[in-house]
Amino acid sequence: MTLFKYPEDKIPVLIILAFSALDFTLYFLTDNAWLLAGYWLLMIIPKGVISAWNHHHQHCHVFKQKPLNRILEFFYALHTGVTTNLWVLHHNLGHHRHFLDQAKDESRWKRKSGKKMGRLEYTLSVTLTAYYRGFIVGNQFPKLQKEFVVYSLITLGILIALTIYNPVGALFLFILPMIMSLLFTSSATYNHHVGLDTQDQFAGSYNVTATWYNLLTGNLGYHTAHHFKQGVHWAKLPELHAKIADKIPEHCYTNSKFDVLSNKL
Repeated sequence: MTLFKYPEDKIPVLIILAFSALDFTLYFLTDNAWLLAGYWLLMIIPKGVISAWNHHHQHCHVFKQKPLNRILEFFYALHTGVTTNLWVLHHNLGHHRHFLDQAKDESRWKRKSGKKMGRLEYTLSVTLTAYYRGFIVGNQFPKLQKEFVVYSLITLGILIALTIYNPVGALFLFILPMIMSLLFTSSATYNHHVGLDTQDQFAGSYNVTATWYNLLTGNLGYHTAHHFKQGVHWAKLPELHAKIADKIPEHCYTNSKFDVLSNKL
């Protein structure tokens, strides 16, 4: 009996858990600040990319067994700064319902004045309010909110214990990556909807079809399809995108630095 709901999740999860194993190996074997600082800097982008897979997991759980999902979410949290159910509340039940309404959107890109935020302002706004807004959405979903609070506290407790045992290791292997990944994630989502002021769900998201962008992010470039049916597994998003492509305006396709790489391969 397979543990995975979808076989496509096996390789990404094994790679991410391999990063976790490397993190803990370094944590227990060294407290050399220079080595750990170099490793942290080297891993900023890879751990930022892990955030996309944490996002997919909180839309569609990887494992059939709930305890395994909770354990995986702990390791995701140490990589991304996002604990169990935070994106379920903030993103799935918040942003996905409100992304066409900037007065309510949990990842809103408009100021109260109606003007568009710059990337830095947006990044800081989403990062600093993520846990608060997730908790507020949870008022409508008390069971999910309780799990969010409980597992966030468990993660915090373990993180405190790790910090007490090896402060330097915990700083560079867990604390700074959690902060930077949440900032990285918030910044990346700026490109998903900013400036698309519309009530048409097919015109409310930007899409990137570059091969390597979607390989690294689990087809997150097919963003209109993701918003159209958020429960669809990431591996099936290209197929769904093809079915609705005729409804997506041309201006909702954006260039990416990955386009250049994709065209050379």
